[in-house]
Parts: sequence; C-alpha cells; structure tokens
Amino acid sequence: MSVVETITRGVREDGLLAPARAVVVLLSGGRDSTCLLDVAAEICGVGAVTALHVNYGLRASADEDERHCGELCARLGVELTVEQAGPRPAGNLQAWARELRYDAAALLVLSRAADIAAGHTATDQVETILYRLASSPSRRALLGMRPRDGSLIRPLLRFTREQTGEYCSQRGLRWRDDESNDSDAYARGRVRHGLVPALREIHPGAEHNVLALAEILRDEAEVLEILVEDELAGRAEIELEQLRALPAGLARLIVQRLADGVEGRPTPGTGRRLDDILALHGIGTTHLDLPGGVRATAVDGTLSFDRTPDISREP
Repeated sequence: MSVVETITRGVREDGLLAPARAVVVLLSGGRDSTCLLDVAAEICGVGAVTALHVNYGLRASADEDERHCGELCARLGVELTVEQAGPRPAGNLQAWARELRYDAAALLVLSRAADIAAGHTATDQVETILYRLASSPSRRALLGMRPRDGSLIRPLLRFTREQTGEYCSQRGLRWRDDESNDSDAYARGRVRHGLVPALREIHPGAEHNVLALAEILRDEAEVLEILVEDELAGRAEIELEQLRALPAGLARLIVQRLADGVEGRPTPGTGRRLDDILALHGIGTTHLDLPGGVRATAVDGTLSFDRTPDISREP
C-alpha cells in the first residue's frame, strides 16, 4: 500500500475528517499542512474545506509562502483565507503566533460550524512530550497532544513527518520549508536536532517507545479520571478531611481538577501545592492564592476554588 493510501485510509478510519463535514485547515505551506489539506479535500470534499494561512511577515520569504498557499489552494479548488499579522509584540514570539493563528481560525469556524484541523504529526508528538517532560513536572506533560481537543483536531497525529513528506512527493505537491525549523534558537529546535537524535543513538526505537508510553498513560488517565469523579460525585467542592484521608496522588488530581474547572482550562502548578492546600484551616475561612489566577478557599472545612480577586479593582 502506498503512503498516500495509508494516510488517507487511516485518517478516514479515525473519523476526525468525514464527508461533507466542514473543516478549517491551518495551512503554513509546509509538508505536514500541505498533506493535511490534500487529505481533507479528498475525504471531506473541497466544498467543505477552508484553508487559513497567516502571514506573520517575520521572514523574507513570508510573501512567497503566502503565494505558494494561494497556488496550492487554487490547484485543489479549496477556499483560502489569509490573515495578515500586525506588528510583532514583545515577549514570546511563538506564543504570539500560535494565539494569532488559533484566534483567526476560531472566527472562521463560528460562521461554518467547523472543526479546526492542525497538521501535527507523530514526530511533533514526540518533540512535544520531550519538551514538556523537561519543562513541566506534571503527569499531563507525558500525555502529549490529543487527536481532538474541543473543536481542534489533529488527523495526522499517528503519522510521521517523513510519511507526510512522502505523501506530498507521491501526489506531486510542492511544499515550503521554514528555515527557522533548522535553527536551534528555540527550544523546539534544540529538542528536534539535539535531544531526539541523542535518544535515537541510545535506542533505535526511542521515538516509538515515547509514543507508546504516552498512549499507555492516556489510557490510565481515563481510569484516574473515574476515581476523581467518584470522590467529587458531581460537586465543585470537597471536604478537607475527606481529601486528607485520600492517597496523595488522588488528592493531587482532585485539587487540580477543581482548579482547572475555574477557568475551564488547565492551570498548571495547583497539584504541586497540595501540602499547602491541605494545611488550610478547618474552622472559619482561609484562602490560598495559586498559580494561574486561582484561589483555594476553605470555609468551615469545605474546600472550593475560584478566581483570585483583582485587588486593583477593589475600592
């Protein structure tokens, strides 16, 4: 079976893309997003697919990338929307680019009731897990990216970067290479060019083993979620005495779940403050401010979480 057949059949079987299901494909012009766009057009039909390209204007070749995406979409018969980035702000460049990209996609899907498809591959998954392992002392760091996160889907997550490149070659699709991917200026590049090859030298199956471990941990995470739900029983609070009687690992998951529920998103760091949370008084009202703008509050022994008050707005 050719790699074109392998990827197309695999994505179709996973069900993240389906005939006539609307999807906005994040299109950089690289091999992964080019492969994804072609697969989406094949499975969903060109009328259901919209491509989004963001011209960040950060590289001399940015306008050429935009033209390339226009030519590709014209060839495939896919609608293309181009977002022109404004001035680059100070701070984390990659975070700014990611936020701009997903914000633009979110506006598109509002009028289309569509999913947002990103071209993340198994190769990206390995790099993501290794980066998070080094930068975040959290079990969730090892879970990697999920095939679906709300409206965001990753149809290529079980295929490698080499496979997407071969797919494009077999389909006669050109792609653009981002020279910044070859740079070690960013942590991701250092993982890609330093850490991954070093692990491969230690064991040729290192990347496969990382992915297999992440899959095992995701399965086990479902079991842990059930244990958390059993303890909370649908509540957004828990008695401190009940929490103190639990194994530390389960108690940590519970406080992290409650803290995450405040903003509806992960709030890293809460679980690591378990000892401080358990030390809150069982009589009266006590507070503990936590990372991510979350506050733990114990009222007569009942623990709950809310947003940290904005002191600057208080009279």
